[in-house]
Amino acid sequence: MESVSTRRITRVGVLAALYVVLTLGLSFMSYQSIQFRIAEMLMLLCLFSKDYVIATTLGCLIANIFSPVGAVDVVVGTLATLFSGLCIYLLRKKLNPLTASFFPVLFNAVFVGIELKVMLDAPLLLSMGQVAVGEIVCITIVGNIILAALKKNASFMKQLSDIDSSIS
Repeated sequence: MESVSTRRITRVGVLAALYVVLTLGLSFMSYQSIQFRIAEMLMLLCLFSKDYVIATTLGCLIANIFSPVGAVDVVVGTLATLFSGLCIYLLRKKLNPLTASFFPVLFNAVFVGIELKVMLDAPLLLSMGQVAVGEIVCITIVGNIILAALKKNASFMKQLSDIDSSIS
């Protein structure tokens, strides 16, 4: 039992750290209205385990501590990630990676779009659209391409999940 707990904690920690490193390492394009947060492609992992909901939420929270928008982004951006991850995980048996990618697009466009309007007085619809485009590029396109390539490695897919990894 202990090794399972250790494995889960390690999985969450490593993935959260990866989210933070990708976001901060590419900070020039991870924040503000026009953002391409490459780490968001990790949201697709929520299809495989609830551990990834925790990991991406924790990673987002830590990365948003460094947001130029301030503490509001820690709350708003993290909630968008949490809600996206929960929807993906709870509906995982009815979703494929492509349809799963629309939850982060929607939640981030709305939550972060409103945040940018309030905090930076940015045009609301433009901000929502810009955030949505960034999410579509990072998750729907790049994330799905990478996941499709990874799915060809059965050993990797087995390690990815505690459950049946036959997500289409």
